[in-house]
Amino acid sequence: MRVGIEEDLETRADIAVRGVRVDAPVQRSKGAGPSDDGHLVVDGANATLPLNPESPYVVQDGRIFRETIDLGLSVTPVGRPRFYDLSTTDGVPYRKIALLHGKDVLATTVVQTCIRYAEDQRCRFCTIEESLRSGATVAAKTPQQLAEVAEAAVRLDGVRQMVMTTGTTSGPDRGARHLVRCVRAVLEAVPGLPIQVQIEPPGDLGVLQDLRDAGATSIGIHVESLDDDVRRRWMPGKSTVPMAEYEAAWAEAVRVFGRNRVSTYLLIGLGEDPDALVEGAGRLIDLGVYPFAVPMRPMVGTLARRDGATAPSPALVADVTGRIAALLRAAGMTGADQGAGCAACGACGLLSAAGG
Repeated sequence: MRVGIEEDLETRADIAVRGVRVDAPVQRSKGAGPSDDGHLVVDGANATLPLNPESPYVVQDGRIFRETIDLGLSVTPVGRPRFYDLSTTDGVPYRKIALLHGKDVLATTVVQTCIRYAEDQRCRFCTIEESLRSGATVAAKTPQQLAEVAEAAVRLDGVRQMVMTTGTTSGPDRGARHLVRCVRAVLEAVPGLPIQVQIEPPGDLGVLQDLRDAGATSIGIHVESLDDDVRRRWMPGKSTVPMAEYEAAWAEAVRVFGRNRVSTYLLIGLGEDPDALVEGAGRLIDLGVYPFAVPMRPMVGTLARRDGATAPSPALVADVTGRIAALLRAAGMTGADQGAGCAACGACGLLSAAGG
């Protein structure tokens, strides 16, 4: 028998932080994001959970157990996609161009380098260049390569949406212009595929209209924290972009893409006051921006992991998630309505499970 919503969220938060013991054919390690993970389908929804051999949670016979207790959650590991076995016409393995996230999301970092990756500038939760150094990807993906991979992923593996992010480049557009070209190429190959683009606030806000005109469905402009002290501590390079630039970019993005077609990451566990974090999420919701709040789980290779940072407590994750989800419900906003992107997938956080 399933537990109540509040208890269910507390259990899911505990699993999200402590991970599971399971063989997951599709995994993500290193890259532009806040966590390592295995890709699963939990109760029909995408979920990315840490793979932890010491976790008290184990997947057996398609269910999650804690010791001998069946938690009432059905689980299916995402199978290895068929497009991973192919290579582009110029000889690059498809999986070095884009990866499957969850059961139906294709994700790529179109430029795998970042001007903020020097140790004194780097976001402490990010390993964007480590996957490049390990040979798991290539530095820059061409529009043609992305179009080829996307077509195969849709045709062979039922991909239903795509996410394109980028390392920050030195130009005033901070990488957005290349994304314009990539979106156009993919949609020529796969008309109608929902695509989210993810960028820093560009110096020229006119590029937001260019991204929309190219066919992007939604956009993520990720700030990670609304507290300037936290930003300076965790994102020394990125924090030099003033909050005023984020606010201007969010406002223009909502005008261009529409309400609840714009999102931003908020990381739980950076030391921000929980009440302030929830209050800030409420301000974003009032702007029409979806605050995708997820637990920060330090990846191998990050400065955070090197320096002993740990994931937030499950109780904190459940509390913040539950309160933000309530604000989203009151505003009539759900991640699924984003159409494409991290909030639409929902796997890295718990907001969709909490009704947001």
